[in-house]
Amino acid sequence: MKADTVIRALGALAQEHRLAVFRLLVQAGPEGLPAGALAEKVGVPASSMSFHLAQLAHAGLVSQRRQSRSIIYAADYAAMNGLMAYLTENCCAGANCAPDATCIPAVSLAKDAS
Repeated sequence: MKADTVIRALGALAQEHRLAVFRLLVQAGPEGLPAGALAEKVGVPASSMSFHLAQLAHAGLVSQRRQSRSIIYAADYAAMNGLMAYLTENCCAGANCAPDATCIPAVSLAKDAS
């Protein structure tokens, strides 16, 4: 993943309503949710939700499809996983992380041993 893509994704998520929407879409799974349902769940007007969804789509974090008269949004899991991989790429100084996928930097391990 390129740095400009990561910056765009993190920028899109750095807003309370967009972060809430993205988390809802991750929970919803590949079926996604209609924009109206997202607006209702987050408690924002439809026009504001359109803006937030456009920002998430521009960042490549969500996809959209038309279903009858509704637009259904879904999390882009490949983009989410790519972002997580980029952020944790050098975790644990390049060594394998703990079995539970928790990143524990080697410096922390050295401090715990003393």
